[in-house]
Amino acid sequence: MTKSSFASQLKEKLIQKGLEQRLQNIHDASPRVAEAGRQDDIPEAFTRFDRQPGYQQVHLMREGAERFGVTSPFFHVHEGTAGAHSSIAGRPVINFGSYNYLGLSGHPAVNAAAQAAISQYGSSVSASRIVAGERPLHRQLEEALADFYGVDDALTLVSGHATNVTCIGHLLGPRDLIVHDEYAHNSIVQGALLSGARRLSFPHNDLAALDTLLRQQRRQAERVLIVVEGMYSMDGDFPDLPRLIALKKQHQVWLMVDEAHSFGVMGARGRGIAEHFHVDPHEVDIWMGTLSKTLASCGGYIAGEQALIDNLRYLAPGFLYSVGLAPPLAAAALAALNILQQEPERVSTLQERGRYFLEAARQLQMDTGLSCGYAITPLIVGSSLQAVRLSAALLEQGVHVQPILYPAVPEKQARLRFFLNVEHTPEELHYSLNTLKTHIS
Repeated sequence: MTKSSFASQLKEKLIQKGLEQRLQNIHDASPRVAEAGRQDDIPEAFTRFDRQPGYQQVHLMREGAERFGVTSPFFHVHEGTAGAHSSIAGRPVINFGSYNYLGLSGHPAVNAAAQAAISQYGSSVSASRIVAGERPLHRQLEEALADFYGVDDALTLVSGHATNVTCIGHLLGPRDLIVHDEYAHNSIVQGALLSGARRLSFPHNDLAALDTLLRQQRRQAERVLIVVEGMYSMDGDFPDLPRLIALKKQHQVWLMVDEAHSFGVMGARGRGIAEHFHVDPHEVDIWMGTLSKTLASCGGYIAGEQALIDNLRYLAPGFLYSVGLAPPLAAAALAALNILQQEPERVSTLQERGRYFLEAARQLQMDTGLSCGYAITPLIVGSSLQAVRLSAALLEQGVHVQPILYPAVPEKQARLRFFLNVEHTPEELHYSLNTLKTHIS
């Protein structure tokens, strides 16, 4: 290690140590409510947004960025459709920052379907579906999703995040237990908190630990729900679904799989993790997914047996008290699903691109973490400061990739997260990796 590289690493360690200490100071300095006292004893901080710990953390990050001359890598404005390629600040870029895995957002047939839906139904259904917001497109999409999965029925909601929150929050209660992978998405955790159920996590993809946990805890709850993801968006890996199904049967619990990133990506025809492992989709109690990635729209869905869907359709607050999915969004998702079924070669090409990228990165001795080489591969670079600087340097050379920073991941695991698209060419993947390599060396 050279003297300059050692000094750089030492500086970054000191920066991070100072950041962690200042964040802890913010938390420790947060005023507490007095046990008793007059109304004028209420601290001013309780009525000011700029005194909240959350804002203080944002302010601290901005201050640090300015101090070290780092421009924010967030909220880049894309001037057009963001697929394998995009335009930022008037410059064309190779885009690795979007979930448009199969290139269907912006597809002419998808655009035409959305435009036709607006012409016929308007831009909004203007009410909850149960009272006055149902349109033919809603049931057409839900029936198509259920058929695609091979289950009884499906229900679509206006937000992927809200789908997890309202489904988990509605189905479970204080006498129940929710067990999830430690890398579970925020929406899963928020749904568990809303339910009031006891919540426990197990080490990432460690199903032996899950088995031990269930042996210890199953008898202490009425209903138990295991929640995992079909593909984890931070790492690009996935769980052993057959083993999970065996555990759910053994311990008599429910199994929920969030397919936000595996739908359209895994399996020979893009039917997700069940197709990848050749398992009967009925073996999973709750299938969840989003419409905003492979399906080129916005929203979420739940698929499963009829009793589950009827329960959610009539009683889940996030569906019952929310406006229905906008007609152009339903139409776009339905058109994208049709293309997925008509053109399965999109899936195989995406998988080829994913394998190529993973192998090429490893040949360049880059740390690809747990990635299995599908549509998501992280390149772990170390510190958050290094990740931000590399992201900025790549953008200058026409490559857009977002950094994932502490505290979203451990500081030494800060990374650049590459989302692959079926329309990325091998030459573009090669150029992007070699450009990154020149800045790391």
